[in-house]
Amino acid sequence: MNFTRAEEDRLDVNITPLIDVVFLLLIFFMVTTTFNQQAELRVDLPEASSEEQALEIVPIEITIDPSGNYFVNGQGLTNNEANTLYQSLQKIVGEDKEKSVIIRADASTPHQAVVTAMDMVSKVGVSKLSIATSKTQ
Repeated sequence: MNFTRAEEDRLDVNITPLIDVVFLLLIFFMVTTTFNQQAELRVDLPEASSEEQALEIVPIEITIDPSGNYFVNGQGLTNNEANTLYQSLQKIVGEDKEKSVIIRADASTPHQAVVTAMDMVSKVGVSKLSIATSKTQ
């Protein structure tokens, strides 16, 4: 009689697929995570006794009718020459280059009249220029 024990089967757990899944999850979360790029800095601002006053800056309006006539703030110019528009703008702007200009041109206004108005605004030194439009229905 042979009383030797039978060799027990050794149990091995293969963890290679588990490691693969964990790495895939790690990569997935690294790629899909968004990081906050804005660092929040808390600052205690000093106090002042005076209140902030709102400055109302009234823009200069250049209106151009269908025939190309210029109107600055509702006042018609003596002629349609670029120099007259420049002098009118120069008188209104003066040294305050922070003013803004709105050009209101009719849809059928010649393109040259609008370009001339933009050029004169640039020569005066005003950099805030808007062109008024109407909303389509």
